[in-house]
Parts: sequence; structure tokens; C-alpha cells
Amino acid sequence: MLIRLNGAQPYALGLFRFVIGLIFAIHGASSLFGLFGGREPEFGTWPGWYAALIQLVCGSLVALGLGTRAAAFLASGSMAYAYFVVHQPNALTPVGNGGETSALFCWAFLLLVFTGPGAVALDRLFAARTSGAPAEKSRREPATAVSV
Repeated sequence: MLIRLNGAQPYALGLFRFVIGLIFAIHGASSLFGLFGGREPEFGTWPGWYAALIQLVCGSLVALGLGTRAAAFLASGSMAYAYFVVHQPNALTPVGNGGETSALFCWAFLLLVFTGPGAVALDRLFAARTSGAPAEKSRREPATAVSV
């Protein structure tokens, strides 16, 4: 069972990356353009307009798997800023200060910085085209199964 799960790990990571990136991009589009019931910030206002732009661009890049680690790093940092500057001064815990989504996005993107994009990503397609070799399945060896 664990061997099967380990084999699916790069694909599950790719799905995780896509969903997190898509939700982040939709949040950015909502904030930047007033879509989906969001409120548009005035052009160039700090931090709202810039945060929405980062969310839209980085979320789209992460969803596509293009420049995943760099985009995820920027997205994680922007969510850390949002948590500590906007939410944390109101209360100590994320539940008390309304910063749950900022904290979750921050840690999800930080995870992608270290794990990479997973199996299905444009990064891998472009890497395979430039090197002439087929795209590698995973950058790391799958964990060995431990029987209990």
C-alpha cells in the first residue's frame, strides 16, 4: 500500500500545487478586478493593490508549474507579511485575528518552495525540451515502504 502511495506522491504534489495556485490566483483576481464579489483597491495603493497583483501572478505561475519555487517563495513571503502586519496585531492566534487563510497559504507555498512542482508542471516540460531528455519523474527517490 505504501509503495503505491509513494508512486503517486509526485502526482498528488502536482495536484496540490495546482489547486493552491488556482485558489490563490482567483483570490488575487477577486481583489484586483473586483471579480467574484471582491472589492477593487485603488490602483497602486499599498499594500492592497500590490498584494492582489502578487496573488494573481504568483498564483497563476504556481498553478501552471512555471517558476514554481520562485513564485511560491514570493507568495509565501507576501502571506507572511499579511499575517504579521495585518492580522497578528489584532490577536495572538490565527483564529482570533482572522488570519487563518494567510497562515495556511504561507505554509502551503513554503512547502512548495522545498518540494518543487510535482510531476505535472510546465517547468518539467521546458526543462525536457531544452535538454533534449525526457522530463524526470521526480527529483528525489521515493521513500521506502516500512512494514509494520
